[in-house]
Amino acid sequence: MVDLNKEVQFVKNVGPNRVKLLNKLGIHTLGDLISYFPRNHEDRSVPKKIIDCKDGETVLIKALAVTRVTEMRTRRLSIYRLIVRDETASCTITWFNQSYLKDKFKQGEKYTFFGKIENKNGVFQMKSPVFDENGIDKNTGRIIPIYPLTYNLSQNMIRKIIEAGIDEVYGNLEETLPDYLLKKYNLLEINETYKNIHFPKSNTDFLRAKNRLVFEELLALQLALFRLKEGQVSGEKGIMFDKNVNMQDVINTLPFTLTNAQQRVLKEINSDMEKEQPMNRLLQGDVGSGKTVISIIAAYKAVRSGYQAAIMAPTAILADQHLKNFEKTLNQFGIKCELLVSSITKKNKQKILEKLENGEIDIIIGTHALLEENVVFKNLGLVVTDEQHRFGVKQRAKIVAKGNNPDVIVMSATPIPRTLALILYGDLDISIIDELPPNRKKIETFAISKELEDRLNGFVKKLINEGRQAYIVCALVEDSEDLNLKSVTALAERYKTEVYNEYRVEYLYGKMKAKEKDDIMQRFKDGEIDILISTTVIEVGVDVPNASIMVIENAERFGLAQLHQLRGRVGRGEYKSYCILKNEGHSKVAKERMKVMCQTNDGFIISEKDLELRGSGDFFGTAQHGIPELKIANLFENVRELKLIQEIASRIMADDPLLEKEKNWKLKKLIEDKFTSRIEI
Repeated sequence: MVDLNKEVQFVKNVGPNRVKLLNKLGIHTLGDLISYFPRNHEDRSVPKKIIDCKDGETVLIKALAVTRVTEMRTRRLSIYRLIVRDETASCTITWFNQSYLKDKFKQGEKYTFFGKIENKNGVFQMKSPVFDENGIDKNTGRIIPIYPLTYNLSQNMIRKIIEAGIDEVYGNLEETLPDYLLKKYNLLEINETYKNIHFPKSNTDFLRAKNRLVFEELLALQLALFRLKEGQVSGEKGIMFDKNVNMQDVINTLPFTLTNAQQRVLKEINSDMEKEQPMNRLLQGDVGSGKTVISIIAAYKAVRSGYQAAIMAPTAILADQHLKNFEKTLNQFGIKCELLVSSITKKNKQKILEKLENGEIDIIIGTHALLEENVVFKNLGLVVTDEQHRFGVKQRAKIVAKGNNPDVIVMSATPIPRTLALILYGDLDISIIDELPPNRKKIETFAISKELEDRLNGFVKKLINEGRQAYIVCALVEDSEDLNLKSVTALAERYKTEVYNEYRVEYLYGKMKAKEKDDIMQRFKDGEIDILISTTVIEVGVDVPNASIMVIENAERFGLAQLHQLRGRVGRGEYKSYCILKNEGHSKVAKERMKVMCQTNDGFIISEKDLELRGSGDFFGTAQHGIPELKIANLFENVRELKLIQEIASRIMADDPLLEKEKNWKLKKLIEDKFTSRIEI
């Protein structure tokens, strides 16, 4: 059998120079290469008569060269023209700055050309088409795969490399699905599948290959998650928290009324906590929906029942914010809360660890510092991870292992369509806070073009002069010439010295030291900074009630869900708030994203639309969940298949929970190969 772990450098047509470009695309092995699926295909197999071509149509024409290539030079361009003709009409073909074409065509020879045609009153032109000599089907005459690319890697180059990879493995790939599934669901065998997903001879061949890969991808994921959940359900008994500890005691002290959704979720959590089986619950809620107070009330029940609680946040400043909220509510009950983050001095840390181990601390709130081996609990009963998409499954398991099957609440402010949540969190039950508190103000959102930049800058100044603060978000740290994006450092320099030189401007990005980041965020929160220029590092951040405007540069470069998360940083206080999307994208998808953001503040509607617009390859960074990204299945398009596959997986697990029967050995190997390095199954 073929070695799919072979380094891609040693595949034909790659070598040491191209390997770096492939690595940028996540292609490191032969297996990665053949699994780098096309984003779409172009059918270049059916030629059209020139006279029948419509203006703006992308077509294949077969025609004779009736002239030689002529060259015309301007100051900046070299223009190469060729006139071709079929039996119906002639067409002028034009290329720019491609001197090698000068002697490429012979008069009287036939060629095929594929490109966009212009038809102006019966005068036909085609600019920069791909072409082949008569009888050669390299760039035309067949269905051609189109791949996502990186800078300096052309479609021709990656096609050539992938074709070499497919040639190397064809006929030697080991089947990954059992015969009974292949036969029952009429699935294509694996060698034909990989050949036809890249280089199909017909649309039917491509669809059969895609169907097989979607089936395999979703089935492996479902089986892995079923096994994960099965392991939790059939494991040791959990904690039955005291039925006499009433959550209402805390609720009665709150200075606000809980929403119906919050009350419903608390009922679900209370019921879980009183059961013998360990709770594993995902708590989903939009930014500002009130998830933190749910965790405070759950922690109260755990502590009053004689246990400790651990609250894990992704940043020190967010952990500190949680500490203040917990203390504000729970101090009156004599519950001791403490903070554990990496910046604490060694001496203080030692004191905290001793108190935690002997039970003097009831609730510990911290960052990844809680995962360290020397963090020992006396009696850990509840684990809450906040902003779950920042923590992997293994990290969650690591802190859970510090207790004796404690209950777990996983909180996420990233709204996920229920269908996708069932996939990503198949090992968890799901609670959703699907309404915002009545006092939450709608954030006014506008998409603007470059022409309105001066007007926007004036508006930002007006708000700062009124005492407010502003976020400005951009995609990169350094300037990127090829992408022409605004960077944090370049923007900060321009805004500090030119546009906002009378204001206090600072910038923030992910690779800064944690202490430096926390210091800047704290100064912004304390009102010592007027404008904070940042990358998406502030997507998960602290409440700054005084920040009332967010400007997002190159908004077309962000996914909808991320735009919504960023927008959630403002509108957290009493002031009317705004989100301005500076959009320089002209694609249909970019325009659709801007439209959705301006029309709704509902994260669940936005997440559904995001799934529809960009698919589910690495939706919300699924790789960070510990789950491999979906390479070919699209959970918006494949909902029908997903339902069928969930039923199939359920039947397989009911019949053979550990996949020990001979007929399921291939399935067991499949999920171990895909998942063992990521999650314990």
